[in-house]
Amino acid sequence: MRFWDASAVVPLLVAEEETDYCRRLLAEDAEVVVWFFTPVEVISALTRRRREHSLKLQDFRKAKEQLILLERVWSEVVTMERVRERARRLLESHTLRAANALQLAAALVASEEKPQDLPFVTLDHPLALGAEEEGFKVLGTQG
Repeated sequence: MRFWDASAVVPLLVAEEETDYCRRLLAEDAEVVVWFFTPVEVISALTRRRREHSLKLQDFRKAKEQLILLERVWSEVVTMERVRERARRLLESHTLRAANALQLAAALVASEEKPQDLPFVTLDHPLALGAEEEGFKVLGTQG
């Protein structure tokens, strides 16, 4: 099982430089856990690409269909109070934006506060740094 940040989910849905790497990680371990709001972050990233004209409408639609398929098989951290509590601490301990602090907090909840037991997949450098500092083994990017 691995915790996946939204930044690593997007390349599973649309062609990016990291797509092959992320797909390989998923093939190695298909047991995925994400934060409850990851699908919202993913849709946000996809719609931003649409507005910037870097993602065609057909590819946007296909990516949304693929996201729905992923949502059917992954596990989600849904405990909002525990995530919020940890995110507040993380914001004071690390250089993170709110969404990244919530992602990292959800990973801590998913790991039952044993980050060494749950690899963390992210392509976001500040988030990777925070995850490493919290004790996660980070896959996807170097902090």
